[in-house]
Amino acid sequence: MKSMNSLATRALNGARHQFYQNVVVMRHGDRIDNFEPLWALSAARPWDPPLIDSGKVRAFCTGRKLRTHLEFPIHRVFVSPFLRCLQTASEVVSALCAVEDDPNNMTGDGVKIDPSKLKVSIEYGLCEMLNREAIRPEMAPKDGDFGFNISELEGLLPARTVDHTVERVYQELPKWEETVLGARARYEKIIKDLADKFPSENLLLVTHGEGVGVAVSAFLKDTTVYEVEYCAYSHSRRPICFGQNQSLTAGDFEVLTRYGKTGISYLPSTSSVMTDDPLNQTSNQPDTV
Repeated sequence: MKSMNSLATRALNGARHQFYQNVVVMRHGDRIDNFEPLWALSAARPWDPPLIDSGKVRAFCTGRKLRTHLEFPIHRVFVSPFLRCLQTASEVVSALCAVEDDPNNMTGDGVKIDPSKLKVSIEYGLCEMLNREAIRPEMAPKDGDFGFNISELEGLLPARTVDHTVERVYQELPKWEETVLGARARYEKIIKDLADKFPSENLLLVTHGEGVGVAVSAFLKDTTVYEVEYCAYSHSRRPICFGQNQSLTAGDFEVLTRYGKTGISYLPSTSSVMTDDPLNQTSNQPDTV
C-alpha cells in the first residue's frame, strides 16, 4: 500500500498517480428475533435486537474471511448504531485486527488485537430503514426516540479502535416512516459521501440488508438484488487520480461482487455476468490503497 504522503510528494513533483479505493458493505449477523419470536414481547428495546451466539460466530468468521481473501487492507470501519450491527462490527474488527489468527477462535472474546490497524466510527446514515417495512409499528418507540447513546455504543467496540475525531455525515437519525425509496437514496448517498470523505482509505461499512442491496444495485446497472444473507457483503472499487497540488479526482464505482459468492443474490445485467472479479487476477492495474 502506498501512503497518502508518498502520493502527495509525487504529485507535488509533477507526477500523476492513479490507485483504487475499495469499499466493502456488509450486513449484520443473525438477529435474535428471527429465531426467538417471543423475544420482543419482553424486550426493553424491541426495535433493536442483538445477535444470537451463532450470529457472533458468523460475524467473526466473516471478518477472518475478509482478512484472508481481500487483497487490500481495511483502513476504516463505519457502522450503523443498531445493536446487531455494532456487535457484528466488533467481531469483524477483532478478526481483522487479531495479532494471531488462531483457527480455534470462533468469536472475538479474548482475542488480542492491534488497534492501530484500523479505526471505527458510528454513522447514523447507515441505520436501518425507519419504516414499517423494516420495523413493525408496534415494535417502534412510541415517542419516535430510538434512544441511541453514542458514547455507550462506542463502548461495545474493541478497545482503542474508535476514532472520536470523525464527524458524522448524518448528525441525526432519519425521521420515522421514511419511504423505501428515500432509504435507498440515503444508503447510496452515505456510501458515496463516506468514500469521498476518506478517498485514500479502504472502507468497511456495516449496515443492514437493504443497504447492502443498494451497494450492488446502485452501482451495477439494470441489477435487482433479491436476497442478502446474514453477514453478506459487497465489494466495489473506484479509481482515484492524485494530481498536482494534491488534487484528487474520483472515478465511478465498479461492483466486483459476483452472484452468490458472498451471500448476495441478484438478477444481473449481461455485463456483470461476463465480468470476472479483478481481485482474482494479476495484471498491470493501478495501485490498491
